[in-house]
Amino acid sequence: MDGADPVTAAGRAVATSGRAVVVSGCTVIVALAGLYVSQVSFIGKLGVAAAVTVVTAVIGAITLVPALLGLVGRRIDCYHVRKPVAEGLPALRAGGTRPGSARQVRTRQAGTRRSAEAQGTWHRYAQRVERRPWWFLLAGLVAVGVLAIPVFSIRLGHIDDGADPRSFTDRRAYDLITEGFGPGANGPFLLVVDQSRVPRAGRPALAASLTEALTDVPGAAGISPLRPTGDGQVLTATAVSATSPQSAGTSALFSRLKDDVLPRGVSGTAATTYVTGATAAAEDFLDIIRARLPLIIGVVVALAFLIILVVFRGLLVALKAAVLNLLSIAASYGVLVAVFQWGWGGPALGISGTVPIESYVPMMMFAIVFGLSMDYEVFLLARVHESWLLTGDSRAAVAHGLEITARVITCAALIMASVFAAFILSDNIVVKMLGLGLAVSVLIDATIVRLLLVPAVMTLLGARAWWLPRRLDREQDWYRFRNRYRDAGNQP
Repeated sequence: MDGADPVTAAGRAVATSGRAVVVSGCTVIVALAGLYVSQVSFIGKLGVAAAVTVVTAVIGAITLVPALLGLVGRRIDCYHVRKPVAEGLPALRAGGTRPGSARQVRTRQAGTRRSAEAQGTWHRYAQRVERRPWWFLLAGLVAVGVLAIPVFSIRLGHIDDGADPRSFTDRRAYDLITEGFGPGANGPFLLVVDQSRVPRAGRPALAASLTEALTDVPGAAGISPLRPTGDGQVLTATAVSATSPQSAGTSALFSRLKDDVLPRGVSGTAATTYVTGATAAAEDFLDIIRARLPLIIGVVVALAFLIILVVFRGLLVALKAAVLNLLSIAASYGVLVAVFQWGWGGPALGISGTVPIESYVPMMMFAIVFGLSMDYEVFLLARVHESWLLTGDSRAAVAHGLEITARVITCAALIMASVFAAFILSDNIVVKMLGLGLAVSVLIDATIVRLLLVPAVMTLLGARAWWLPRRLDREQDWYRFRNRYRDAGNQP
């Protein structure tokens, strides 16, 4: 409360940090709503449900929380495990000069880089980042780069029953079918040929052509003879892969049948071919996800970039936020590939063998992780931006923002990571995958990205971080805001 009475402190918190809460909430909502771009109904509805939760949380944070704090008053600190830390702002310079101007640069040694309250571990760490930004930047890039290496071999797919624990009945049935008929029998393809538009005289030749095309198909353990339906309008057959439904070989067989073998068998006729069945449906869904994932990423990143640009009015700041958040997500994808697809540490998590990455997991992870990453980014940038507007010292503003927000961001990340890590205890492989991926991504973002990369990049950019083309910049509004803020003697 920095010496103010509880009601004033609560109001001041909403007037300053409330803006950061609303902006961070908007970025999370945009990321979750971006799932509707997939045009997959259940994924879009999941995103909307989560976005409604975020809206409720934001409204509560800027209305209910300050009201309760005002009512509870100083009793809120009656029990604590350590001395409360007052989060002050660097002392203001007199004169109202423009941030980054020659006058303010000449007076940087005036002893106003820190408030007297800035103490402790994070204060010393912020000073180290300010002194050696290149070292911290290099360390962060190396760490993220190493974690992201496996992402280049990611293989999306559908996890079949063979990945479940042996105690599950579906796994026991899977093993029995595999023992008796081969692994591909757990997910056969149903081949359908509509020959209703083919003249009856030409149907025997069509059947012979299809039979020849379906002979010795690579990757197929066997294909049953074609059989006509009762009315003779449709031919059907069953194709069994030589590999399990989740294997890359089964995916290759599906593409081969759909795009090559069947079209070649009916070439020159009016017949239409289809490959269907549960495994084929999973492959079609995978194709949809592959096609739309880049679009979702592009839309969400673009909207988040615009939000950061409009709120903080810095082109490089917005660009940096988007790029670093993408690096964080790539690193978390890499961890998933290493654990589940490569099998590194899989047995410790109760996973037998290796599995592909479930098709919709990267999409869900991207929306959640990008939203949370921008959430942490906004909290850090809000402090840095306030200090920059009031002092004009870019390096001191970055150090001040880091030392003030590092404790909050770290605690929030530990809470979120603990919640997500609890899902690893599930017996369901997809739930394990989501839990591990989200927990790791939050930790990567809150440590490597938020404590290494962001402050290092911001320190190196300096005043250039807040540059904006003149036709987009309405800087006088911000200077008037700064002067009113300073003259009122407010402290965030």
